[in-house]
Amino acid sequence: MKKSFVIGALIATVFSSSAFAREQIKVVGSSTVYPFSTIVAERFGKNTKFKTPVIESTGSGGGIKLFCAGVGLQHPDVANASRRIKAKELASCTNNGVTVTEFIVGNDGLAFANSKQTAQMNVSIAHFAAALAAELPANNGGALIANPNQTWADVDAYVAEYTGEEPLGLPSTKIRVLVPPPTSGTRDAMGALFMKNGHKKLGTYEAVGKKGSERLREDGAAIEVGENDNLIVEKLVADPDLMGVFGFSFFDQNRDKVHASALDGIELTFDTIAEYDYPGARPLYAYVKREHLEVIPGLQKFFKEFISERALGIDGYLFPAGLVPLSEDDFAEQSAKTRKFPALSM
Repeated sequence: MKKSFVIGALIATVFSSSAFAREQIKVVGSSTVYPFSTIVAERFGKNTKFKTPVIESTGSGGGIKLFCAGVGLQHPDVANASRRIKAKELASCTNNGVTVTEFIVGNDGLAFANSKQTAQMNVSIAHFAAALAAELPANNGGALIANPNQTWADVDAYVAEYTGEEPLGLPSTKIRVLVPPPTSGTRDAMGALFMKNGHKKLGTYEAVGKKGSERLREDGAAIEVGENDNLIVEKLVADPDLMGVFGFSFFDQNRDKVHASALDGIELTFDTIAEYDYPGARPLYAYVKREHLEVIPGLQKFFKEFISERALGIDGYLFPAGLVPLSEDDFAEQSAKTRKFPALSM
């Protein structure tokens, strides 16, 4: 009781100097979760007495850093993320007095896409890793060298040599792939799902090592872009030889302009993401700051709106925006958390 009293007193002190000076919920984080969070915020502002929450697209890593910086009105209330919070980030939150509650808000799949002006690419994640790895073994098991593959045809030959599979007949187009920045959760997911798993499929994981498996080449083949996924789509349309990596919702909203590659023979669809058959399927997250739940007006109700059947369900208003719903069991688990506010943490 004494410890709880001290913590409560500290929180009260943090907010007392400007209590309720901020009347809007502040949300930062993932560009992938951004459009969904924005839709919820707009409906929340329209249908309740509370002001529309402010949503900022800072990238998962950047958003979590801001979120974990401390308790008080100058700090965000919510962090969206397209990958799970890391142990070191959670430790930073704890060190700064932030108690984190985690929600899974839906499913997503990484699109590996190009312009409809060119043929659809159908490759394996082994091809993806062989195209973008910083280093690869030479001569089927030799010493590590800087990635020698310059075209997709080179990648095709390299994968065939290492796996013994027949070449796919990929074009002699120069490898140029638009990738998210290091602050992006999509970049982290790409590293784990496409690069690391791609090396394992290729048989080069032991050679490059755990850290090396996610390292990207820096010779112009992997082109970093900002947190604006719509910009990637625009660049793909402007240059038909480019490939790009971004979230499913942005692909779904731009099917008239781009098509997504089948990976390991599996097309990118709602069903293959929901069933986690697609190699790039992943969950999406939102983190709320427990210390703010009873201080920031409307914060609890905003999350109850976000984690609701009318938002996240198969007939919910986020489905047409490209959010792949949770299974019934997963949704029930996430919804149950909102009924335990505010005494809840990871």
